[in-house]
Amino acid sequence: MFNSTLTEDERNHLPVDGAIMITASHLPYNRNGLKFFTSDGGLNKADIKDILERASKIYEESAYGKQQEREDASRGVVNSVDYMSIYASDLVQAVRKSAGDKEKPLEGLHIVVDAGNGAGGFFVDKVLKPLGAVTTGSQFLEPDGLFPNHIPNPEDKTAMKAITQAVLDNKADLGIIFDTDVDRSAAVDSSGRELNRNRLIALMAAIVLEEHPGTTVVTDSVTSDGLTVFIENKLGGKHHRFKRGYKNVIDEAIRLNSIGEESHLAMETSGHGALKENHWLDDGAYLMVKLLNKLAAARTLDSSIGSKVLTDLVEGLEEAAVTVEIRLKIDQNHADLKGGSFRDYGEAVLRHLENAIGKDPNLHKAPKNYEGVRVSGHGGWFLVRLSLHDPVLPLNIEAPNKDDAVKLGLAVLAAVSEFSALDVTALNKFVQQ
Repeated sequence: MFNSTLTEDERNHLPVDGAIMITASHLPYNRNGLKFFTSDGGLNKADIKDILERASKIYEESAYGKQQEREDASRGVVNSVDYMSIYASDLVQAVRKSAGDKEKPLEGLHIVVDAGNGAGGFFVDKVLKPLGAVTTGSQFLEPDGLFPNHIPNPEDKTAMKAITQAVLDNKADLGIIFDTDVDRSAAVDSSGRELNRNRLIALMAAIVLEEHPGTTVVTDSVTSDGLTVFIENKLGGKHHRFKRGYKNVIDEAIRLNSIGEESHLAMETSGHGALKENHWLDDGAYLMVKLLNKLAAARTLDSSIGSKVLTDLVEGLEEAAVTVEIRLKIDQNHADLKGGSFRDYGEAVLRHLENAIGKDPNLHKAPKNYEGVRVSGHGGWFLVRLSLHDPVLPLNIEAPNKDDAVKLGLAVLAAVSEFSALDVTALNKFVQQ
């Protein structure tokens, strides 16, 4: 949808002035909403608020007899364009170019796709097959908003298990999975190893830093300490950990470039990834094309090379043995809130936690942190932040073993125990296991 505002093709009425997409992303079908695009990118919260206010005003005025406006609107012309084919063709050309303009640079490679009954099924017939890849075993390619097989979400364990199983069952070289509207993606190598979350960011960072040495990689707040070490010590880049929310991450990368700090990659652990070269669009298909480019280029030198060339790029990434997210819910009806908002209450919890941590010699607050309270200690770290939309304080813990993870959990539990509107049941359960 965004690319339709950029593509120059007069015969197909392109570029368009604006694009609107109806999607609920990976959420249930009854959560559909609208995404708006212009050539400047996706519209943000302030833009959408402005549109709603203007629309409301026009509606009110038209209800009072502005017949002329209704007549003018009805005179519009509708043209049907198969833009997906145009868009997919550009992706194909990008891979061919990376392989020295070879027509079928993926010939002999077996790649399976799991579209989760979202919009990503096009990738098989319109991208992979023209590049020569074998795609047997690809699954759930037909769109179905009821998602009968699994939630199309690269963070979902069932979804990742489905694509991993498809790779192993078909002895494929690579597996690719998309979320519903293809703005997020992940991969699985031939051994069944998942390339998502921190691993996918590490892989993309390795590819981008080869092209742009020393560049800054912007991520969300829940990325691991091991990723920082990998980006900065092994790849020679800079890791700028920012807030949760893919728009926050992308906007921060754009801001850094505007003040002279070069950044070419903005990526969230959820699978949202955007590159400067692709107009900062979080395009999951383009992200996978970057992996295919790497594969295609390597296969021009050695046709026997498979997904190991990608796996080798993340060699040395330190990964925690224990990774957990616990959601601490705020009871909005609790007397402890005294009629205030859950946001105010959550902020009070975070302030108290920050003060309590300062008194524990085993814990150290992150020197630079843009969201919530991030603390390292006991060989790992934790982050407590306030959810963007819900009355919840998500707690993320990573540690080298269960005992150390429990120590971090106990530190949080002790600090928040006096906040009776906070439901710590899940945290209690975790530290008592």
